[in-house]
Amino acid sequence: MTTEFKVCNCNRTMPLDAQAGVQIAKALGMDAPLTMHSELCRREVTSYMQALDGVEDVVVACTQERSLFSEIAQQKNAVAPLRFVNIRETGGWGAQAKNSLPKMAALLAAAALPDPDPVPTVDYQSGGHALLIGPADRVLAWATRLGEQLDVSVLLTAGAAGEMLQEHSFPVFSGNRIAIDGWLGAFKVQWQQANPIDLEACTRCNACVDVCPENAIDLTYQIDLSKCKSHRDCVKACGTIGAIDFSRSATQRSAEFDLIFDLSDAPVLTLHQPPQGYFAPGSDVQRQMTDSLRITQMVGEFSKPKFFLYKEKLCAHGRNGKVGCTACIDVCSAEAVSHNGDQIKVNPNLCVGCGACTTVCPSGALAYAYPRVADTGTRLKTMLTTYAKAGGTQPALLIHNQEQGATLVNQLGRLARAGDNKTGNKLKGLPANVIPLELHHIASVGIDFWLTAIAYGTTHIAVLVTHQDAPQYVAALNAQIDITQTVLSGLGYTGVHLSLIQAQTPAELDTGLSTIQPAQVPQQRALFNIAADKRSALELAIDHLKTHAPQQVEQIALPLGAPFGLVTVNKQSCTLCMSCVGACPESALTDNANMPQLRFIEKNCVQCGLCEKTCPENAISLTPRLLLTDVVKQPVVLNEAQPFHCISCQKPFGTAQMIENMVSKLSLHGAFAGNVDRLKMCPDCRVVDMMANKQEAVITDLKRR
Repeated sequence: MTTEFKVCNCNRTMPLDAQAGVQIAKALGMDAPLTMHSELCRREVTSYMQALDGVEDVVVACTQERSLFSEIAQQKNAVAPLRFVNIRETGGWGAQAKNSLPKMAALLAAAALPDPDPVPTVDYQSGGHALLIGPADRVLAWATRLGEQLDVSVLLTAGAAGEMLQEHSFPVFSGNRIAIDGWLGAFKVQWQQANPIDLEACTRCNACVDVCPENAIDLTYQIDLSKCKSHRDCVKACGTIGAIDFSRSATQRSAEFDLIFDLSDAPVLTLHQPPQGYFAPGSDVQRQMTDSLRITQMVGEFSKPKFFLYKEKLCAHGRNGKVGCTACIDVCSAEAVSHNGDQIKVNPNLCVGCGACTTVCPSGALAYAYPRVADTGTRLKTMLTTYAKAGGTQPALLIHNQEQGATLVNQLGRLARAGDNKTGNKLKGLPANVIPLELHHIASVGIDFWLTAIAYGTTHIAVLVTHQDAPQYVAALNAQIDITQTVLSGLGYTGVHLSLIQAQTPAELDTGLSTIQPAQVPQQRALFNIAADKRSALELAIDHLKTHAPQQVEQIALPLGAPFGLVTVNKQSCTLCMSCVGACPESALTDNANMPQLRFIEKNCVQCGLCEKTCPENAISLTPRLLLTDVVKQPVVLNEAQPFHCISCQKPFGTAQMIENMVSKLSLHGAFAGNVDRLKMCPDCRVVDMMANKQEAVITDLKRR
């Protein structure tokens, strides 16, 4: 199926003419030149409407008028798949716009790719039962407003002078030590009933207020315990209603809600990425207004993609109760990943799809599922290939997220065209060779994707970091960049290949982009597609980079945390008990069925540390490195010994060192005292010897007294 491209130079504000149409069409593999429009959304809209009459994909190179074009397609009941791509702010409006045709062609080619394969969804159901948390002066007013659209409950954390509870139109609780667990449609809230007055039992008759000699009770019907002198007149006034109890023992309360509107000064949940359905505007009035609109829209059924794929067999989190790799747990800003015995557990309802866990996973046990790395790799390869066909050289990437990152890129393009009225300085916009790559989240790609991009000929990869990105994501990306740059520099590629641009304004982004310089890459671009499996993708990329490297080296020392490395064994301490073999999740450590021998395949090692933590003799140490010789794929003997033969039947059953250690440690044990030779027997002969020695007392011969 072909794709019809509708490209507009936006009232001739971009350098797109007939000759540009020929150049872009050639790069896209089209038979005819690409028609360049100037007013596609106005005078030339008929051309767009005609494109909708067919069934071929339609790509519109304009996001400014996306709503208009979508509405027209809806009115025509068009069946043609419709996609949009921004070539204006990303290239056509920059200081280097005249040289940006290859980039525009690349973006058009990427937009024509099919959508990723669908994945399972995660479903939510919300009935609109909302809990408002916070002080009375903030919560009560919002409870009244939201109560018209939501089923509201209130949890007061403090009273307030001048505030009052009026008619009992919604449940009201009070308490502290609040704990929230769950997600949209399934929140579980626990709190401590701290005040003597139970607001749900209170009838608001004001009898307690009238009799309190210290005026310690306000019209939110909470007792200020700092004023109370314990006269207990209020208890007597309350009478049989029983709403006031100073000696209440059962103070723990709990309930379930669909939504949380947290107006506390300090939010109950302090996660960088709180669960969906939880809003915490605090005392910020502007955020209160914004979040109140959002929370009223969170009623009904919702779904999202299941962003991850977990392969338990590859996971290096734990074995036999020992914990190895915790990278995914440490990096998750939503606390969606947790310890689950020897495995990890990812809660799909809490997962927000950042992909950081898949990026830091050394084994590939966690993989990004929507879109898959292979899909993003195809998109990257398509862009770079088209860019080269259009005559582009020294391509660089700007990786940014869909929200704040995309906003900054668009703002920069507009300011580059119009000028910055605040400072009087005109920004430059995206350089002609910098291709923007928009992702759901910047943390969803790492070393495997980056090295593949370098192998494809990318001369620099810049990652745009905004205030939306959690600190642990930034730290993880810096660590991944350190590893990647160490590999490239170790192979002799000169220059800086990766960088983080931390920007909150278009001007800061412009400054960061101005520092990008092309680094050295392989003279021959790689042609392979990025593999779905992380370790395979790394192997393909590193093999290509090694083949075309400026200098040939056998190994490269890597920073701590790298997913490659060596296992070293102290032969003097090692007893060849093979505990490490049983603990290794990647089959990097293996034994030999024919003789006592510990072998190591470095290619498989992910440096999880399980072998080091499992070894009872503390004989193992790890050294992160990248071995580039064929030895990396071959089993190497780390330790071996001659087998020890049973002194009775001569069958081999251990090593001499292991038997010596057993004898030295167990010779005084009651089970072997006087029978030390049994430690030198195989299990079968040991049993035979015990049964043959009739003079030896056994527990079954003892009589009860």
